[in-house]
This record gives sequence, structure tokens and C-alpha cells, in this order.
Amino acid sequence: MIARMSNPPPSPPPGLRPNFVAQLIFASRWLQLPLYLGLILAQGLYVYHFWVELIHLLEAAFGSQNALQELISSIGYKSDIAINGLNETIIMLVVLALIDVVMISNLLIMVIIGGYETFVSRMYLENHPDQPEWLNHVNASVLKVKLATAIIGISSIHLLKTFINAANYDVKVLMWQSIIHITFLLSAMAIAYTDRLMTNNNQH
Repeated sequence: MIARMSNPPPSPPPGLRPNFVAQLIFASRWLQLPLYLGLILAQGLYVYHFWVELIHLLEAAFGSQNALQELISSIGYKSDIAINGLNETIIMLVVLALIDVVMISNLLIMVIIGGYETFVSRMYLENHPDQPEWLNHVNASVLKVKLATAIIGISSIHLLKTFINAANYDVKVLMWQSIIHITFLLSAMAIAYTDRLMTNNNQH
């Protein structure tokens, strides 16, 4: 059966322009611009935090005890044995923390670029060589699914960090982090399934 094409939205009669209220409501989308600019500043803070942690890791690798203590404090690592240098667990936790920062940064990029393109104004990046591939078919529904997937990835990194350092966490903390991660996973599956249903309905 050939899918029936949906009728295009009716165009306004010639010479009819939106009234002042309609223009004001439509222009109100620019109120979101300061929000996206704020997210860009938050992105800059994440870049700074990433490099601080990376420099501490490099300094600790060359024997700096101050940098080592900064890393141990930031990742919440504890041990019954005196820590005099980097070990595999500390390196793994620091690297996971860096990956976590990168994934959150990717989430910010999706929100900033996709949200601005979807809700504020077109960027006209069609001929730009660095245009993100996902931006070609981004809309509110696709953006929602991508954000849910990114949140699951971030939650997975946090859960892995907790399990590696499980000796320093209470059982309730481990249980609730697992429950929250499963909740994120089920929510993302529900969002993707709902988006698929809506897409199929639109095609038919």
C-alpha cells in the first residue's frame, strides 16, 4: 500500500501578515539565546576542568605527591594501604572521569547546536564542511532521543566509576545508582519506541 502524503499546511491569503501579537510570540524564541550562550560558558568550564585533571594526572605520573593527592581527593578514592604513587585503579578512575567530562561536553554540544537550530533559528550550515551529520535530520523528537542516549552513556560511566571504587560506597548508594541507571535506560527505550510509533503514523 502506498503511503498517503500528508497535505502541506495551508498558506495564508496573499497580503495577510501576522498581527503584532503573533509576531511578538514568534520573536519570543530569541529569549532562549542567553540560555544557549550560558551553556557555551559551561562548556568552557568543562574544558578547563578537563585540562586541570589531565595535568594533575601527568604530574602524578612523574612523581608529584601534591598532584596525586589532588587526584585522590577529586575521585574519592580511599585505601587502607598508604598510597605513594599512581596505581591502576587511580588511573582508571581518573580516565573515566575525563571520559565523563567529554560525554557531558558532547551532550552540551547537541543541546546548544540542535536546540538553537530547532527552536530559535536556522544556521544554514548545509554547505559547511564540518556540519555535524546528525544535524541534517534533527528535530525536537530526534534531539530528545539523542539526549536520552547521551544521558545513558553518562550514567554508565558514573556507574562504572562507582563499581570500580565500590569499597568506598555504601550498599544503598550502589543499589540506588543501579536503579537510577536502569530507570534512565527504560525511559530512553520508551522515548525511542514512542518516537518510532509517531514516525510510522506520520508516514501512513
